[in-house]
Amino acid sequence: MNRIWTIFFLSFMLSACENIFFESDYASSDPFVNFDYLWNEIDRKYSYFELKEVDWDEIRIRYRAQLSPDMTEEALFDVMAAMMNELRDDHSNLISPFNISRYNLPLKERKQFFSRTVEEFYIPNAHITGPFYHDFIAGGTVGYIRYSSFLNNLDPRSLDHVLTRYRDTQGLILDLRENGGGAISNIPIMLERFTFRRIHAASAITRNGPLRSDFGPPEPFFIGAHRGIQYFKPVMVLIDRGSYSATTFFALLTKYISTLTLVGDYTGGGGGLPNGGQLPNGWTYRFSVSQILDLGGNNYAEQGVPPDIFAEFDWSDLSKDEIIIRALEELGVL
Repeated sequence: MNRIWTIFFLSFMLSACENIFFESDYASSDPFVNFDYLWNEIDRKYSYFELKEVDWDEIRIRYRAQLSPDMTEEALFDVMAAMMNELRDDHSNLISPFNISRYNLPLKERKQFFSRTVEEFYIPNAHITGPFYHDFIAGGTVGYIRYSSFLNNLDPRSLDHVLTRYRDTQGLILDLRENGGGAISNIPIMLERFTFRRIHAASAITRNGPLRSDFGPPEPFFIGAHRGIQYFKPVMVLIDRGSYSATTFFALLTKYISTLTLVGDYTGGGGGLPNGGQLPNGWTYRFSVSQILDLGGNNYAEQGVPPDIFAEFDWSDLSKDEIIIRALEELGVL
């Protein structure tokens, strides 16, 4: 594995999407010193200024004007957190002993998943195998598998059991709605169960210079082919705007596996490696320093990965899930 992806995997394995790399520096509680330190770190390393069309210089002027020498820690936190939220990036966080800032993209979008509907009307007697909630649906013709977070590590034995259980189905539904991401090391472990050959499916670039357009050369990402139990029938992957970070990366990679189809709404975006450090006052922070691109050079961090088949949840009738129904129609069982 090459250098950038080794770093990428190790960082997410340490604590997935909550990872922080610390850099020690001089101590100061001065609001201006801490504000300038954070602004400069983001200015030198953040990877999405151009994609998101963020005027970082204007933002500095606007938020620095809100500082005062005698402001409280809470007030300083609020100003700096609001500044970071201008990046519109759930990988950008400020962490203090009393609060953690977050952009919280899912709250800004229409919700497309209601767990009670799935649990009551589709899998009331669900099996729990490792991180998976799963059972037969549609009269036993389809396997439904819910994977709620890439923070939950994938044990090959769990995957073996689940795929063996549904080996005679017409297809699978893999529900990744509201999966906020986690350890990207889990992505190839799952995807390699659906391809018979090694695939070059994405690349990563990392900010490496003073200009906001300075990036290193692309580093390729490959999906291998598992040598054990696999599944080559159609798989409907359910996504929505709550499918963020590692789940957006997963959705991007499905575009290169012909048996996988995305159903639902756009993913929430995200992608790349969040990295960070420590402010002079001891608070920590993180933000995106790299980008993930598909083979055409397209970036999905802002808009998210589009579904192959668009479907919406109807909140007027909680006895059914229209996105599951649309997936079943595509599988030919309805």
